[in-house]
Amino acid sequence: MMHVKHVLVLGGTTEARRLAERLAGEPRVRVTTSLAGRVASPRLPPGDVRVGGFGGPDGLAEWVREHRVDALVDATHPFAATMSRNAASAAAQAHVPLLALRRPGWVAQDGDRWHSVASLAEAASLLPALGERVFLTTGRMGLAAFAELHSLWFLVRSVDAPEPPCPRRMDVLLDRGPFSLDGEREILRRHRIDVLVTKDSGGDATAPKLTAAREAGIPVVVVRRPPVPGGVPVAATPDEAVEWVRRLYASG
Repeated sequence: MMHVKHVLVLGGTTEARRLAERLAGEPRVRVTTSLAGRVASPRLPPGDVRVGGFGGPDGLAEWVREHRVDALVDATHPFAATMSRNAASAAAQAHVPLLALRRPGWVAQDGDRWHSVASLAEAASLLPALGERVFLTTGRMGLAAFAELHSLWFLVRSVDAPEPPCPRRMDVLLDRGPFSLDGEREILRRHRIDVLVTKDSGGDATAPKLTAAREAGIPVVVVRRPPVPGGVPVAATPDEAVEWVRRLYASG
């Protein structure tokens, strides 16, 4: 009898959905994707789906044991540092292998005026010296870091509406990537943006804003991503992650 490996994908990213699609076609794999539930209408991947938190690393480890999970793939957003730490702790507790799926970060090109920072708070501290009309593309979480910058105007883009505390002078643009280069150029022009703030999410879906900023000569504050927990192997693409899973069931 063929043993089916149960793979739990901690998802919410494009890569997680693509991985679930590929694993759903593997005859020896059962895939479950876990979504945090922060987006109101998430795009659901194939396979089983669960929504909501686990209650920390202990709760995740208990879920892994209870549902006989054979392998864990952390395909959360590159900035979901707490979830990544929880995944590493839970995998160790439950004695299951763990892989981190992380799309490569962005690389500055000729003409870019990037300012690299370690946090949203550091980004906020730089802004008054860089511009007055800010295109803030760091999502709806963490806007409190910019709430006291009363002299600046913000265009905040997010999938769902942000909640306070928020900057006092702010317009909200509700949208979900991928975004086009022409669309990003128009946003910068129409709103007279003179500084862009982004997290180093990597990938193609939101990269056009960087090209548009480069063309316009606009400075970009780039928040560096947190490191993957020590000792956790990393795959750069869903295909690499599928190969990792195949090696697991090839070894028994």
